[in-house]
Amino acid sequence: MKKVLGLDLGTTSIGWALVNEAENTNEKSSIVKLGVRVNPLSVDEISNFEKGKSITTNAERTLKRGMRRNLQRYKLRRESLIETLKSNGFISDATTLSENGNHTTFETYNLRAKAATEMISLEQLARVLLMINKKRGYKSSRKVKEVDEGSLIDGMEVAKKLYNENLTPGQFCLQLLQAGKKYLPDFYRSDLQSEFDKVFDKQLSFYPNFLSVELKNELQGKKRDAVWAICAKEFKEKGFELVGTKRQGNASQQKFENYEWRAKALSEKLDLEQLVIVLQQINIQLNNSSGYLGAISDRSKELYFNQQTVGQYLMEKLDADPHYSLRNKVFYRQDYLDEFEKIWQTQSIYHKELTPDLKSEIRDIIIFYQRRLKSQKGLISFCEFESREIELVVNGKTIRKTTGLRVSPKSSPVFQEFKIWQNLNNTKVTDKKNSASRFLDQDEMNTLARELFIKKELSSSEALKILFKNHKDLELNFKKIEGNRTISEFFKAYQSIIELSGHGKHEFSKMSADEIISLVQDIFSALGYNTNILLFDALTEGHDIQQQALFKLWHLLYSYEGDNSKTGTESLIEKISAITGFPKEYAAIVASISLQDDYGSLSTKAMRKILPHLKEGFAYGGRKERQEEPSACEFAGYRHSASSLTKEEIKNKTYKNRLENLPKNSLRNPVVEKILNQLVNVVNGVIDAYGKPDEIRIELARELKKSADEREEMTTAINKTTTENEQIRKLLKSEFGLDHVSRNDLIRYKLYRELETRGCKTLYSNTYIPKEKLFTNDFDIEHIIPQSRLFDDSFSNKTLERRDINIEKGNETAYDYISNKYGAEMLSEYTQIVDDLLKAGKISLTKCRKLKMKGKDIPDDFIERDLRDSQYIARAAKGMLEKIANDVVTTTGSITDRLREDWQLVDVMQELNWEKYDKLGLTEIIEGREGQRIKRIKDWTKRNDHRHHAMDALTIAFTKRSHIQYLNNLNARSDKSGSIYGIETNELFRDDRGKLRFKPPMPIGQFRALAKKHLDNTLVSIKAKNKVVTKNINITKKKNGTNKKIQLTPRGQLHNETIYGSNKVYTTKEVKIGASFDETLIAKVSKKIYREALLKRLHEFGNDPKKAFTGRNSMSNNPVYVDAARTIVVPEKVKIVDIETIYTIRKDVGPDLRIDKVVDKKVRQKLEERLREYDNNPKQAFSNLDEYPIWLNHQKGIALKRVTITGIANAQALRDKKDKDGNLILDENGKTIPADFVNTGNNHHVAVYRDKEGNLQENVVSFFEATTRASLRLPIIDKDYRKDEGWEFLFSMKQNEYFVFPNEKTGFKPNEIDLLNPENYALISPNLFRVQKIATKDYFFRHHLETTVENNNNLKGITWLRCGLNSIEGIVKIRINHIGLIIAIGEE
Repeated sequence: MKKVLGLDLGTTSIGWALVNEAENTNEKSSIVKLGVRVNPLSVDEISNFEKGKSITTNAERTLKRGMRRNLQRYKLRRESLIETLKSNGFISDATTLSENGNHTTFETYNLRAKAATEMISLEQLARVLLMINKKRGYKSSRKVKEVDEGSLIDGMEVAKKLYNENLTPGQFCLQLLQAGKKYLPDFYRSDLQSEFDKVFDKQLSFYPNFLSVELKNELQGKKRDAVWAICAKEFKEKGFELVGTKRQGNASQQKFENYEWRAKALSEKLDLEQLVIVLQQINIQLNNSSGYLGAISDRSKELYFNQQTVGQYLMEKLDADPHYSLRNKVFYRQDYLDEFEKIWQTQSIYHKELTPDLKSEIRDIIIFYQRRLKSQKGLISFCEFESREIELVVNGKTIRKTTGLRVSPKSSPVFQEFKIWQNLNNTKVTDKKNSASRFLDQDEMNTLARELFIKKELSSSEALKILFKNHKDLELNFKKIEGNRTISEFFKAYQSIIELSGHGKHEFSKMSADEIISLVQDIFSALGYNTNILLFDALTEGHDIQQQALFKLWHLLYSYEGDNSKTGTESLIEKISAITGFPKEYAAIVASISLQDDYGSLSTKAMRKILPHLKEGFAYGGRKERQEEPSACEFAGYRHSASSLTKEEIKNKTYKNRLENLPKNSLRNPVVEKILNQLVNVVNGVIDAYGKPDEIRIELARELKKSADEREEMTTAINKTTTENEQIRKLLKSEFGLDHVSRNDLIRYKLYRELETRGCKTLYSNTYIPKEKLFTNDFDIEHIIPQSRLFDDSFSNKTLERRDINIEKGNETAYDYISNKYGAEMLSEYTQIVDDLLKAGKISLTKCRKLKMKGKDIPDDFIERDLRDSQYIARAAKGMLEKIANDVVTTTGSITDRLREDWQLVDVMQELNWEKYDKLGLTEIIEGREGQRIKRIKDWTKRNDHRHHAMDALTIAFTKRSHIQYLNNLNARSDKSGSIYGIETNELFRDDRGKLRFKPPMPIGQFRALAKKHLDNTLVSIKAKNKVVTKNINITKKKNGTNKKIQLTPRGQLHNETIYGSNKVYTTKEVKIGASFDETLIAKVSKKIYREALLKRLHEFGNDPKKAFTGRNSMSNNPVYVDAARTIVVPEKVKIVDIETIYTIRKDVGPDLRIDKVVDKKVRQKLEERLREYDNNPKQAFSNLDEYPIWLNHQKGIALKRVTITGIANAQALRDKKDKDGNLILDENGKTIPADFVNTGNNHHVAVYRDKEGNLQENVVSFFEATTRASLRLPIIDKDYRKDEGWEFLFSMKQNEYFVFPNEKTGFKPNEIDLLNPENYALISPNLFRVQKIATKDYFFRHHLETTVENNNNLKGITWLRCGLNSIEGIVKIRINHIGLIIAIGEE
């Protein structure tokens, strides 16, 4: 008997099944246990993973943490600066370092501007230095910029020339071109904007009927095509048609003409088409120099020409407009340094305390200190071939650590060449006529390698044209072959340099690699440039590879971080010039190259050892078609797969007793790390409970077997198909009258659409398919290659055909059937029809191949291709499992589907759920197309029940290697002497309809009954989020050692990002008079006469409100009279007036603003007036406020842009209020005033208690509060809460924790059965719910089997519960382990 563990591994769940499999006729197979472990991922995690992104929900938190660190560093600089200023006598503890008093708003700005030219006191200088310390300017690095950031311009020499000679950028460029120059410089945005304005204004004087100020504003910042479209529309309305006259001359001549027009436009009238082209060209340059960085460059230019410091510039703006916004008005770091120098130089004349040493300390060590970026090398993975694990003892603990070589960056020339040869060795060429295929030979690979060395990629058609004369008759197994992305970027730069140097414009894309290299070599040699940068030899021995010019050039770009120049690249440009011999302007082109991100999976050393063998034609991991041929890895002394052991090695292999969890951050994708660690926990749980399995069989979800790019492609395709299917479903219901649209109906209709271009006629018999016959038995969905010969049920293997033809075709392929039945003439016509359908885009290339495939060419590795563990996740999962079991078999979803159908397990999930849905009337019996009665649950699928993963795992557990082998080689069944026929004889049988079925592991009736029994006993395990904080040890370096500090890090977001203010407002509400009406509450009653009467009653009963206003003295039993005549009675409900704190937020005025939430009454009235002006259309009223402001005070120029609105009801203060000098502000009672309120977000848990009267009470604790308790080393769940008042702690409820509910209908009481006994799980399961969400006295629970979170009212009480505090009386808390066993009852 063999103990087998079946695993169904998905992204959010793991189904598992442990079975005993009979190995001979004397043994009987059995089911030991089934289970499901759910690993809930956030919506973002699932979405990012499916889209192929490795980014997680922590990315945003990391960004915010970086911002907090920057703020902390600023505070440290400020503290250090203040300490230095104090120690040098500039200021004392009593010095006020901020504006103080009336009319001092811009006092420090004024002092800063003044300090550059006049004397100020040392105390005032201290304030100026503290202001400079706040903003230190932009320091460029070589990180990739966002597109909308624009680019930095360092063209002061050019700007000077424009200023001194009164030139526009267009005029200057024309001068350069006339002088034979090819290189044109960048310009500041302000110079280009000035040219745009001058050109437009001059042409406006010539075309007042066509041009206008409104058109000018509309064209600002528009892209090339938009300029043309806007002008075309405007001119057409005024009677002129822009037609786009064809330009004469080549690109260089047209470029020259453009600048001629730009120069001419400043003084002469242009044709309207010429004017539009000029505006297009200026706008192209404007857009390139715009954005955040472009604005920095412009402001820096203004400083230079106005001979101002940053402080003088800012003060000038504030003098002109006191409301001028200084937000994001950033300058270069160098501009701030220049200002510091000027201020220090000026003030040192008047203050002898300003020594050079003090200057150096304040400037270099405090204000402008910039630490180097922390190295991220530790995050780079280790090479799988050149690394090993070692054991270290740290703080008395033995830890395992990986050491060795790190993987190479993908931009490395070595990696790029390695990748080319790896791809070439996997490239096959196929003859379209006879489907014969082969790998490329050595000469063909060498030819393509030469081309790919300098090209980014070659398409399949380009590669075939290079290699073969009959390229149209051939095809490759890749759409494109990726080339050398790094060197292709270099050659793109060389192409620009050649053009700019006046050696012509060459289209490298249309030239061969040899022609390109020869051309560049000749030109660079003539110009005296280093031609060694064109060559690279990855096989150069030892460290000599690093001395190659091209390698040096790459490494310089890869490793360069930036310098202290304005653009951050001046030093880089100089170094590039030294390597290449390029002049500065050409070196700048190379400096602008952005290299490919990310890293490979091998080190440079490993790749260089393997590369020679790849070049000799040996595939990286070997080829299935040439199993006798060693792989390139083997030649290099590496084992390509850790699982490729010899029989002797397998025999002597030592297996572990348990799996080890993956170390944190050991994988680049944290989602994959979570999935695999859950797998480890499940497998270990099974081992602990039932012992080690002899064999493990695993199926991975489709997305786990695909690369990031493939996952993204698959997700896009699924989304597209889902949308398309929904449209077809609606169409079939409306046009075809189908009440229930099945999956087969969708496939049938899609196949019908494929035939539309040929009049909806079938491919084999040329029979017309009438619409009314489409969904009848007259026509079948026919497998092009019969399933009896190829286990392929995909859409690409299907077409529509008459039923009798389908039967007649039998086991023949479509091609063989046409050939044998109709002969060569009809076969030729048939292949032409197939080709036409392909050209028309009606069928895929895959389907085309199958329609033209002969029986002898049917592949024998169809399933094996899907089984290949090519992706890292699949390899990692299998590699982990092979550490505990000597046999790990992977299977696929298609095999599982086939076996599930053969073993009649398809409807088991519906049968298990039928009773509960049937009682609610949520089932139906429909009539099939053939008159059969079909039972089904409305709007339900098996995926609504988590146990379907366990069902799949059960099928997987009984999937033998022989099942996979048989389905993988169906075409070999006819060979009665072969192994496939033997498998068919032993493992399959024919059912009542004569269809071949796999034999079940036990009689089908028994198998189904056992499966149902075990599924009924299955309790789904779900990963709960129990941890509030993680204990981290922060290690920092110090002299002669390190500092260690234990720090608690929250495991989630403490509060929402929005910061709220607070206001106190009067509120009124009606309250029923009762036990709560003490003196304090009565004082808030709005009517004086009611207030006095209620106080009188309260005093009569000794100030006890319970005696005064409840029971016999309630308002209904013993009214309170206001007057002596007892005619006026105090009502049972009275109005209470209270002062309530509301939390507010600032919001931009826009169309989505809710005016009723605006706090200020006057502001609200202004907004309502504006809305009425625009006929209550908020989009028109509150858009374009810069052009049409809402004036709060027109005279003072105060416009409404942001308003204060009410936000949330409850909030938590982050700090106490302080004044501008950092001193606490106290209220009239001497207490601190809370400030900066936040919504603490999700609740962490609710603790339930019983008070001394026996009533249930609660305490809802937010995650914020739970984290606070953890940081104070207090228990997160306060079991002593109000213990002094007689409260007794019962239990707590957190998300995803499990509770067993009593059931009045069935009489089930959890306290009366043994919950720890697995025999009772079938009784427990219907009453087991997990906590979904919690709020004050409002709790949602979800049944443990349910996958959906929708609250269907028809299923309330069955699939979900909503309970108040009193409704949870009698529930029992339990804890379930990873494999679905109850291991604890009650609170731990």
